[in-house]
Amino acid sequence: MVASAPLDTYFLLTLQGLSDISGMADWPQLFQFSQQVQGRLQQLQHDLADKTYEAQAGGGLVRVTVDGKGAVRSLNLDPEVFEGRDADLLADLILGAIAEGQRRAAEALQQEVRRMGPLSLNPPL
Repeated sequence: MVASAPLDTYFLLTLQGLSDISGMADWPQLFQFSQQVQGRLQQLQHDLADKTYEAQAGGGLVRVTVDGKGAVRSLNLDPEVFEGRDADLLADLILGAIAEGQRRAAEALQQEVRRMGPLSLNPPL
C-alpha cells in the first residue's frame, strides 16, 4: 500500500505514475531540486536557531531573549515591575515581550528567505 510508504518514496511513486504525460517536467530533476531547496531551508533554520533576539515591554521593565526558533532563552524582570502592579498586568507584560521576541525571530527568518531571492529557483520544467 503506497500510503504507508515514507513520504519521499510515496512522492517518487506518484511522480513515476505521471512521467508518461507528454510536456511535463523532468520529474527526477524536479524532485532533486526540491530536496536541494529543502536542504537550504533547513540549513537556514539551523543557522538562525543559534542567533538570539531581544525584546522588551513595560518601558524595559520586562526583557526577554528568544532564539531563532522563537524559544525563550532568558527573561529578566526589573524589581520595579512588582511595585504597585497586579499579577495580570505582569503576565501581560511578560507575554507581550515574548510575543515581540518571537515576531522578531520570525521576521529574521523571512528576511533570510527573501535574501535567498527566488531561492535561485530555476526548476527543471
